[in-house]
Amino acid sequence: MKQRVNVFEKGQGAIKSMYGLGIYLAKSPVEQSLLNLIYFRVSQVNGCAYCLDMHSKDLLAKGETGQRLFVLDAWREAPFYTERERAALAWAEALTKLAGPVPDAIYEEASKQFSEEELVDLTMAVITINSYNRLNLAFPAPAVVGTYKPGAHAM
Repeated sequence: MKQRVNVFEKGQGAIKSMYGLGIYLAKSPVEQSLLNLIYFRVSQVNGCAYCLDMHSKDLLAKGETGQRLFVLDAWREAPFYTERERAALAWAEALTKLAGPVPDAIYEEASKQFSEEELVDLTMAVITINSYNRLNLAFPAPAVVGTYKPGAHAM
């Protein structure tokens, strides 16, 4: 498959505005390790190879275990995730697989684990990674999948 459009070249203004979200989220009170786990999970749901490659490498470089990444697709049944992580994962999946409003039960669990500010930031993180996933899937660049070096997109 050849690349359709180089979105980083032809969409510089749009991409630059998305970088602003990343800069904002880098200062979020939500821990970066959790945001990166969310980025990885949402990228799994969306099937974005580039983002999976990038976030898996960044997570492993920052000390995340392979076991937790390998089993993340089945996080509900696995014992290695905290209640806070579980609430964030459920929130992220509900926002990614929108079928109407996020169910009350998911919101209630998330609001037990996150302040209102953190919940807004978590939502912005899900929106941001969904946007990057969709850009990568609309304009794939298969030649770059696998080439990412850990920390290359650090804010």
